[in-house]
Amino acid sequence: MPLSVEEVRARYARIRTEVGPGTTVVAATKYVSVDDMAALAEAGIDVVGENRAQDLEAKHAVYGDAFRWHFIGHLQSRKAKTVNRICELVHSLSSESAARRLEVPALVEVNLSGEATKSGVPPDQIERLVDLYGDVRGLMTMPPLAADPEASRPYFRRLRELAEANGLRELSMGTSQDYRIGAEEGATYVRVGSVLYGASGDEKPA
Repeated sequence: MPLSVEEVRARYARIRTEVGPGTTVVAATKYVSVDDMAALAEAGIDVVGENRAQDLEAKHAVYGDAFRWHFIGHLQSRKAKTVNRICELVHSLSSESAARRLEVPALVEVNLSGEATKSGVPPDQIERLVDLYGDVRGLMTMPPLAADPEASRPYFRRLRELAEANGLRELSMGTSQDYRIGAEEGATYVRVGSVLYGASGDEKPA
């Protein structure tokens, strides 16, 4: 079923009100078809986050300047060229090989939970990537899935502390399950999918 422009517009407005003017709402589009991207543009969404480089390319080819494009999925170094051409920000820098090919501002993805299924560097490797890549703006994390959004708060608080310790200002933290908590803890970006259009597009792949 095609997305309802009016419903998406209303949800987007509500989320922006909830997180406040200091937080950018990134519409995660992993499960949004190329055709349905039109509804997001009509609803007034201006920033979208894509997980896969090939989907990023396909959607950008159709919609181009209709959106500001972010990359929120696992960044493979061989895909950096595509990301460099299209995106204004990468939320998921986590390897030296990607850092050596990247040319756009980035956030370092930090694995605070220690889960083997999650991407990201451990906290003690943040400084290494910041030193290696000259345009790191901040940090991103994905807490473990939990029924209670409050379970994410310690992870978000720790990420903010790590950013401050490394002189970084931007924080990408919070998805559909816990974006309000992310905003309360200082998120400058939240990545939401299901609360906008009913698909779990806010989840990142391992």
